[in-house]
Amino acid sequence: MAEHNHSHTTEIKNLNRAFIIGIILNTLFVIVEAISGLYYHSVALLSDAGHNLSDVASLLLALFAYRLAKTKTTSTFTYGYRKSTVLVSLINAIVLLIAVGSILWESISRLNNPEIINGKNMAIVAGVGIVINTITALLFLKGRKKDLNIKGAYLHMAADALVSAGVVIAGILIAFTGWYWLDGAIGILIALMILLSTISLLRDSIILSMDAVPKGISLPEVKKKIESVIGVVSVHHLHIWAISTTYNAMTAHVVISDKSSMPDLTAIKKEIRHRLEHLNIEHSTLEFEINDGSCMEGI
Repeated sequence: MAEHNHSHTTEIKNLNRAFIIGIILNTLFVIVEAISGLYYHSVALLSDAGHNLSDVASLLLALFAYRLAKTKTTSTFTYGYRKSTVLVSLINAIVLLIAVGSILWESISRLNNPEIINGKNMAIVAGVGIVINTITALLFLKGRKKDLNIKGAYLHMAADALVSAGVVIAGILIAFTGWYWLDGAIGILIALMILLSTISLLRDSIILSMDAVPKGISLPEVKKKIESVIGVVSVHHLHIWAISTTYNAMTAHVVISDKSSMPDLTAIKKEIRHRLEHLNIEHSTLEFEINDGSCMEGI
């Protein structure tokens, strides 16, 4: 148990460090890219700097929600502030969609009205962006499968790396060919790639915000696992939802045999909760009923 707590504490410290490093690196790069864009008169670099600035804001929101989720419960917020992680993941998905819209708008405009830009300098600055965004994305690589909020941060940084890679490719080709329209064409392609990765994040965020059964949990499987416990006759009024992006809860009415005694009831409850933990359901509220056909009304 002590080893598990130590591992959990280490994981929290690592994620906090990842957020802080990511925020610092990306803030510095936004400043450098914005100054470079003004100096070289590059609208592409300025647009990318604005996009990166929105990601810094998203990282700050994600860090805020992650820390809120660790705070203690109150008399008003009896589950604490864990739900904030779901709200921030939804906001992150919306911010990504807005970013896609702005990139498409700018790219189509640039495609229709190409501007003369210094492709070599544009590629150099964007190349630095690839390094910064890749490093930041790798910081969240491990935690993205466990937490939808971390996944959002990872997608933001991975998307930024793609944007920077697109700007580098456009810069190199423009420097050698003078095809200024490539800036807009590659921008459109990148925007579509970001859109594909954002759809799943948006869908999962909406599902969790509406208290639907979290992804990866099967309601029929949960019901089957509970009913397979010795002494359990059936289960109904079964509800499963996400309290946060990493913490799931469940309520259920469990019908037991009328021959069950209190010691057996305790053992049944312990076994059910043990099986639920293996199904990624950490908190459960169980109401037991004797198999006599009666049941308190529920949702």
